Amino acid sequence: MLSLDLHPIFRNNRDIELALRQFLFAAAHSGDPVAEIIPGKGSGQLHGRVLAFLDQKHIRKLYVRRETDPGNTGRVLVYFDGGPSRNG
Repeated sequence: MLSLDLHPIFRNNRDIELALRQFLFAAAHSGDPVAEIIPGKGSGQLHGRVLAFLDQKHIRKLYVRRETDPGNTGRVLVYFDGGPSRNG
């Protein structure tokens, strides 16, 4: 599973958006069915930013669904269509 940990860059808005964008494009083309983004638990502000980013119309086209991990609220799971057998 591909993973992006946002802890090292949580203070820099530009770096966060760039990291999310690059990660999602790479994950969408990797063939993996699911990827994780780790904003951490903290105050919830970064988690909210991640969800807002994922909910943008042009970003939403890259994945099938997203959810906060029910067992770990500091982790967002992003599911992609296809998987290892996907051609692309």
